Amino acid sequence: MKHLLGRLGAEVRATAGGLPGTYWYLWTGTLVNRLGAFVVPFLALYLTRERGFRVEEAGMVVSLHGAGGVLAGLVGGMLADRVGRRKTLLAGLWLGSAAMLSMGFARETWHLCVSAFLLGLLGELYRPAVSAAIADVVKPEDRARAYGLLYWVVNVGFAIALPLAGLASRFGFLVLFVADACTTFLYGLIVWWKVPETRPTRAARSAEPSRGLPGLAPFWDPVFLSFALPIVLTCIIFSQGNVTLPLDLTSQGMSPATFGAVLAVNGVLIVLLQPFAGRAMGQVRRATALAWASGLTGLGFGLHALGADPAMAAFAVVVWTLGEIAQAPAGSAVVADLAPTEQRGTYQGAYYMLWALSACIAPTLGSWVLGHYGARALWGGCLAVGLFAAGWHLSIADARRRRMATLRLTRSDVSATLD
Repeated sequence: MKHLLGRLGAEVRATAGGLPGTYWYLWTGTLVNRLGAFVVPFLALYLTRERGFRVEEAGMVVSLHGAGGVLAGLVGGMLADRVGRRKTLLAGLWLGSAAMLSMGFARETWHLCVSAFLLGLLGELYRPAVSAAIADVVKPEDRARAYGLLYWVVNVGFAIALPLAGLASRFGFLVLFVADACTTFLYGLIVWWKVPETRPTRAARSAEPSRGLPGLAPFWDPVFLSFALPIVLTCIIFSQGNVTLPLDLTSQGMSPATFGAVLAVNGVLIVLLQPFAGRAMGQVRRATALAWASGLTGLGFGLHALGADPAMAAFAVVVWTLGEIAQAPAGSAVVADLAPTEQRGTYQGAYYMLWALSACIAPTLGSWVLGHYGARALWGGCLAVGLFAAGWHLSIADARRRRMATLRLTRSDVSATLD
C-alpha cells in the first residue's frame, strides 16, 4: 500500500507539480465559477417553459448571447493587453455577475434580449485574460499541461453543475440566476484577493492606446491565420455533437435517454484522461498533437455514419473525445507561442473567437447538409474535413517554427517550446 501511495503521489506531482501559485488561484476560481454554471445550459428551457417564448423567439435570445460571446473574445483580449489581466478579470467577472442578475430579474422582452447580449459579452470577457495570465506565469514547456488541467477542471465543474442545476430549478429558475451570479462574483473575489497583475512590464509599455483596432491584429498575421483555418474546421466538426448528432441518432430510433448515456462517455473520458493527456501533450510537438486532434475528431464523427447502435455510437464518441482531449492543451499553447508578449491577451481572445464563430456556423451548416444530403454525407464530410485539417496542421509547422525563431530574438520564453 505504501508503495502504491508513493507511486500515486509521484504521478500527481508529475501531472500537477511545478506550476506557480497564481496559476492555481486561477484554476480554483475557474472551478468555483463552473460549479455554478447553471443558466446557459437551461436558458432555452427557461425561456420556453417559464416565460412562454416560442421556440424561434427563444433561439433569437440564445443567439444574442452567442453574439455577445463572439465579441467578448475581441474586447476581452484587447483589454487584457491594454489595461492588464487583473483589471480585465475583475471587470468581466463582476460585471458578468451583474448581467446574470439583470437577466434573472428581467420581465420585458427587450430587457431579456439586452441582458442576454450583455451576459454573453461581459460574462465571457474574462476568458482571454485567464489564458494570457497563464502564458505570463507558466514556463513554455509546462503550458500544454497547464491549459490541459484548466480545461479538465472546466469539464469537472460543468459535470457537477448540471445535476445541481436540475435540483435547484425545483425552487424556481430565479435561484439558478442568483446562484450562478454568486459563484461568478466569488471568482472575482479570489482574483482580487490572490491574483496579482501578471502582464510583463515591457508588454505594458508597448500597449500604446493610439493603435487602430488592435484586437484584430491576429487576423492580419498570416501565421496565425494559417493556424486558424484547421482550428475552425475542427471546431465545426466537434460542434455537430450539439445539434445534428442528436437529430440523426434519435431519428434512427435511439431514445433520448440512451443518447444521453452515449454522450456522457465524453464527459467521463475527459475527467479521467485530461490531466494525463495535458502532461503527455507537453512532450509532443504542437503540430503533431493538433494533427492527431483534428484527425481523431474527424474519424470519430465519421464513425457515426455506421448507424445508431449504442455500442458503435459510444465507440465513436470515445474516438472524437480523444481528439478533443488532444486539442485543448495544444491549441492554447500554440497561441501563447505565436503571440508577441505585448499581444498575448489579443491572440488568446482571437482564439476564443474562432471557437465562438464555429459554434455559430456549425448548427446551420450541419443541419443543411443533413437535410439535403443525408447523414452519410454529413459524417463522411466530417471525416474528410478532419483529415484535411490534420494534414494542414502538419504542413504549416515550418512556418510556425520560423515564427518561433523570430520571437526567440525578442524574448527569452520560447526556447523550450515544442513545434
